[in-house]
Amino acid sequence: MEPAAGSERCSPPGPPVPQPPRGHAPLATNPAMGPLSSPAREQPQTDEERQLRISESGPFNDGLEDRGLLESSTRLKPHEAQNYRKKALWVSWFSIIVTLALAVAAFTVSIMRYSASAFGFAFDAILDVLSSAIVLWRYSNAAAVHSAHREYIACVILGVIFLLSSICIVVKAIHDLSTRLLPEVDDFLFSVSILSGILCSILAVLKFMLGKVLTSRALITDGFNSLVGGVMGFSILLSAEVFKHNAAVWYLDGSIGVLIGLTIFAYGVKLLIDMVPRVRQTRHYEMFE
Repeated sequence: MEPAAGSERCSPPGPPVPQPPRGHAPLATNPAMGPLSSPAREQPQTDEERQLRISESGPFNDGLEDRGLLESSTRLKPHEAQNYRKKALWVSWFSIIVTLALAVAAFTVSIMRYSASAFGFAFDAILDVLSSAIVLWRYSNAAAVHSAHREYIACVILGVIFLLSSICIVVKAIHDLSTRLLPEVDDFLFSVSILSGILCSILAVLKFMLGKVLTSRALITDGFNSLVGGVMGFSILLSAEVFKHNAAVWYLDGSIGVLIGLTIFAYGVKLLIDMVPRVRQTRHYEMFE
């Protein structure tokens, strides 16, 4: 019996069994199912990533707001954010120059020829100049490109301007309807309206695109104002053309003015309701100023 035991001791050794790293317990295996599959181990991480994507889908992330930052701070690299900031400044400057020139031309027509449509268009152009100036202030500080507090202050100012301008537009439109003011469009106002409709629409698209990338409500609001200017430019031509073919629809110009004024008023109210509490929440986070 001893030789047999000795033979077992002298049997050739098998392949070395790898030892687990020091400080780690060996993984338990199931003979029926084999080692623990990697998909099952990675499932919790996948759920966390999915929840993270869902939480970041909104325009303003709650966790970022608590730190006074916009969602763009997690989407854009520093050089990308500065590049888009410069583009926003260029678009705002171009918008100010174009709309200011259109406003001067429209005011000239309204004074020389007593055109109510030209006056309403010029008033909206001035509003567009003011909103673009606010966006310029918003992005004038390179370090504040992701500042939520600065963003919300700009939105509150835009909301107030929208309320005041909407009241003026609605009052002027109701006055035109009560006095049965007929739409009149001459060659000069026709050219100004065409240019306004085209240029303001292009500016609106650019501002919407930049506002989406920078998650900027101020830029999107400025784009909405430019879109309103484009609609008003085309509405002047539409009202005059309809009046030529059917004089009974003389009220179309004033009705469009009332509708646009009420739309701007509703947008301004919604903007103030959303932004005033955010300004209060982020007033202590002015680190980027």
